[in-house]
Amino acid sequence: MTNFEIAPPLLRPGSDRWPLLLSVPHAGTAYSPSLLREARRGRASLELLEDPLVDRLIWRAAALGIGAVVARAPRALIDPNRGPLEMEGRSIAAPPGHDPGPRARGGLGLVPTRTPRDGELWRRPVTSADLDRRVAGAWQPYHALLSAELERLRRRHGEVLLLDVHSMPARAAHLPRLVIGDRHGRSAARWLGDVVRRVGNESGLSTVFNDPYAGGYITEHHGRPGDGIHALQLEFDRASYLGPDGRTPGPAFDAVARLIERIARECGEALLGRQQGLEAAE
Repeated sequence: MTNFEIAPPLLRPGSDRWPLLLSVPHAGTAYSPSLLREARRGRASLELLEDPLVDRLIWRAAALGIGAVVARAPRALIDPNRGPLEMEGRSIAAPPGHDPGPRARGGLGLVPTRTPRDGELWRRPVTSADLDRRVAGAWQPYHALLSAELERLRRRHGEVLLLDVHSMPARAAHLPRLVIGDRHGRSAARWLGDVVRRVGNESGLSTVFNDPYAGGYITEHHGRPGDGIHALQLEFDRASYLGPDGRTPGPAFDAVARLIERIARECGEALLGRQQGLEAAE
């Protein structure tokens, strides 16, 4: 592909009061002109991969003083929620016979290659040099920021929670509106997910664990409950916060922003309470 500009992720610093960190990997919109020229069907085909406005949806939680790592590069360029070997037909130092996994085989790997609506996304295959630039420019910095901030907060508070915030396509009316992913219990203590479920249900947003989204590379890689680092993926139905066009805020946008704020606050208070209890017992 053509040489193109890559926007690095942003760290929005917090106050360190809370043992929490927010992650928004799929709301980036920094499409360079050269990247758009490579798209077979233009920008609209790439925007379908976004989690629209999630970087704005977290504003109330961030206003509590919770830090956030936010991707600026679009998911179409590189997906921080995929592992370095989740690449269809090619990968980084993949062993012989490596299977990139069902998501990559379906076109939604480290670099998305096709979607059901638009088919093949790019005019030319992604080259090795191109992939290396994307990883170095956006993917590695994203995970480096997450790792550094989580470890810093863990040292300060003893335990920390990463809330990885996403959105999913509008679902049928009878299906839950919030999917909590904990990698089937591997990325976070279940009691933390239960706090999220309770808050969601009390706010009128039906919830479910791990179906159909159990979390991706971010929760799998960074969630280490045994080491005091928990990670939950939150998938909000886009119809719950966007308007009919699927791109602009809907009537309930601020209600969902308040819900994320409440989730963060109650999880944070619970973690702080646990730490105070441990210190009192010593």
